[in-house]
Amino acid sequence: MNIKDLLPIGSVVLLKEGQKKLMIFGVKQMDSEVREEYDYIGVMYPEGNVGIEGQYLFNHENIDQIFFKGYEDEERDTFISALDQYYTENQ
Repeated sequence: MNIKDLLPIGSVVLLKEGQKKLMIFGVKQMDSEVREEYDYIGVMYPEGNVGIEGQYLFNHENIDQIFFKGYEDEERDTFISALDQYYTENQ
């Protein structure tokens, strides 16, 4: 997946075969138990963070529907550019 296609934090999505919306609160997250990287980490919407058991790792291709796209500004653009450069140089 192209780093520049990552949804911003705050985006609300429904996963394929999902029954509950998730709000993205992080991108490019590592599952420390299996050492696998995911595009996003999200929490149930509208409940928000209810603890580690309510946090879900998933990839962009798992998204079925986007209900809301989160906030974007120059600071996020700078972050995404730096993230893109890091992945370009380290893959």
